[in-house]
Amino acid sequence: MATLLDTIGDRPRHPEKAHRPDQPVMKKPDWIRVRSSSSPVFTETKNIVRENNLVTVCEEAGCPNIGECWSKKHATMMIMGDTCTRACAFCNVRTGKPAALDLKEPENVANAVEKLGLNHVVVTSVDRDDLDDGGAQHIADTILAIRKRSPNTTVEVLTPDFLRKDGALEIVVAAKPDVFNHNLETVPGNYLTVRPGARYYHSMRLLERVKELDPTMFTKSGMMVGLGEERNEVLQMMDDLRMANVDFLTIGQYLQPSKKHHAVSHFVTPEEFKSYETAAYAKGFLLVSSSPLTRSSHHAGEDFAKLKAARQAQMSAA
Repeated sequence: MATLLDTIGDRPRHPEKAHRPDQPVMKKPDWIRVRSSSSPVFTETKNIVRENNLVTVCEEAGCPNIGECWSKKHATMMIMGDTCTRACAFCNVRTGKPAALDLKEPENVANAVEKLGLNHVVVTSVDRDDLDDGGAQHIADTILAIRKRSPNTTVEVLTPDFLRKDGALEIVVAAKPDVFNHNLETVPGNYLTVRPGARYYHSMRLLERVKELDPTMFTKSGMMVGLGEERNEVLQMMDDLRMANVDFLTIGQYLQPSKKHHAVSHFVTPEEFKSYETAAYAKGFLLVSSSPLTRSSHHAGEDFAKLKAARQAQMSAA
């Protein structure tokens, strides 16, 4: 797993966090167990990622499910480089000034998807506030390249917020991903400390706008708990997402990448996660994934099949 001390040349991984006071790191409870993997399939997946010069959020964000997912040839592609222009307090992705876009990347991603034989792929990216369109065209090009190589593969995108990038969202939606995901990450009261470069109501409006542009497109959002939020704030956030007609909600435990990142306020019990799931279904989400190790792209292929089935059942009952 990458750490705060990692460098590219002489550049630290998180220069903006280097001088922050250390935050306490809480011991993980018994119900959070992360398994590593040394299976041949894990190694094969890793080799395909390396051969195509790809970056994965699995590695860059230190995802706890990498052992499980890569052993099933499931890797979440992170495009537009490994360096983000934002400095979110929870995130372990490298921050700084990114390199120029790799124009071969869409084809490289499509090649890896074909080699991995994926039925469903998740493509995410760093924030690229330095680009006029926030990288929207590059995301669209990647969707189209995958469709050309693997026409039967469904594509899920997990996008930046395209803050102050007029027309960017429309470019991505026009490429017709099967699922449009944008994570709110946390409740609005935490944004100044957890996600300072973003705006809660802009992100909410982004998700609502997707449905206005294409009512048939599945929308999805996720949040972390354990960042100091109150239960009533989580429930209000669910209501906000339903007002934006979001179909799928994921809720997972925040895990602190280093002493310089935002501290974990508390570990949410499996029973509390189940309670959130029950509440979310009662509010009308088609699908909910709520557990300590839930992450946006974990089991994404299986979840997409459930999402389609849930919509069909809803339409049949109408």
